[in-house]
Amino acid sequence: MSKMVIHGGQKLKGEVQVEGSKNAVLPILTATLLNSGISVIKNCPRLRDVDVTLKILTKLGCKVKFEGDTVIIDSSTINSTDIPVDLATEMRSSIIFVGPMLSRCKKVKISFPGGCEIGPRPIDLHIKALRSMGAKILDIQGGIIYFNADRLVGTDIHLSYPSVGATENAMLASVFAEGETYIHNAAKEPEIIDLQNFLRAMGAKVTGAGTGVIHVEGVGRKLNDVEYTIMPDRIVAGTYMIATAMTGGETVIKNIIPEYISSITSILIEAGSDISISRNELKISGPKRNKAIDIVRTLPYPGFPTDMQAPLVSLLSIADGTSIVIETVFENRFKHVDELMKMGANITVEGRIAVIRGVNKLHGATIYARDLRGAASLVLAGLVAEGETIVENIYHLDRGYERMDAKLTQLGAMIQRKD
Repeated sequence: MSKMVIHGGQKLKGEVQVEGSKNAVLPILTATLLNSGISVIKNCPRLRDVDVTLKILTKLGCKVKFEGDTVIIDSSTINSTDIPVDLATEMRSSIIFVGPMLSRCKKVKISFPGGCEIGPRPIDLHIKALRSMGAKILDIQGGIIYFNADRLVGTDIHLSYPSVGATENAMLASVFAEGETYIHNAAKEPEIIDLQNFLRAMGAKVTGAGTGVIHVEGVGRKLNDVEYTIMPDRIVAGTYMIATAMTGGETVIKNIIPEYISSITSILIEAGSDISISRNELKISGPKRNKAIDIVRTLPYPGFPTDMQAPLVSLLSIADGTSIVIETVFENRFKHVDELMKMGANITVEGRIAVIRGVNKLHGATIYARDLRGAASLVLAGLVAEGETIVENIYHLDRGYERMDAKLTQLGAMIQRKD
């Protein structure tokens, strides 16, 4: 397994470019199945999860070409409705294939999704939404689900929780549905807006993304070829912001949408960073020592994102004072804490609550990444730790960050990947 070797103590300084959003590009790539033609996706990040998604598209019969940061997908040649088990179990977002496959092919076979070990992410909301439109589960055998939908009909869908994935699946399934679909208590994340914009660019009739109710008017079977640019990754931007704040550095972070990272910006200003924003970039200067934050709760957008919880815990582990972080989205998303404690952090976790008593410094250690955002938090801890830190199982990082080691090196970090 790959690992990162980090020698801490360097202040980050310079400029870093944020890549396209992982959480936006994955559902958009699955949505290319709907137009039965050519989709040109620009600003596509080179990530492990993107590679898996493209492999699934290829297995379904699509022709895929990756050039630089542009992916060209021809979905006119689709010839299979089976999502390969080995690929589906590599990532949680594989379940998002169900909506467009039911729309296009009327059936799909898929395994329960895999991905990070951050607690249950049940697909019951997906199934309930799809069933309300007329989809049927023909069978469940050995973790494999067989979906069928001879006819999808628009309806009122009421999500009991604003799940991003269930919102996306409902949107994708309703593009060709008869009549109109209203998705109530829809997720409001910016990535939902990006998916809506992509679908509209293909000729779908979707409105309301970013609000609690999304409206989809079913259209005929023919959508347009499309060229589309993926939004920048707000979680990547936030991670480099926290890295800068932790090291007391000064960086310019380019290719951002300021309003999408406002909850992160607010927390870091409260912790002592100086941040100035100009159009699509920001400049952040970290303090000599960050201040503790009384209470931080992860919440659906526009609240503080759960994907930023692990990096923030790393920052608070060396802050001046005691902080409390409450994880409201996933029940098992503190696996990075045990590894931070090996480095000298003073953190107590009980259920969904972490009490973080800031220490003066962390010490280098050999630590183990168990999930994507946890991996990022451990790399950030290594940047400020005294001595050498080795982060094992770093492949998780590649699922959501493009060349993080190279970008941190450009900012002055002493970090090396070893395979």
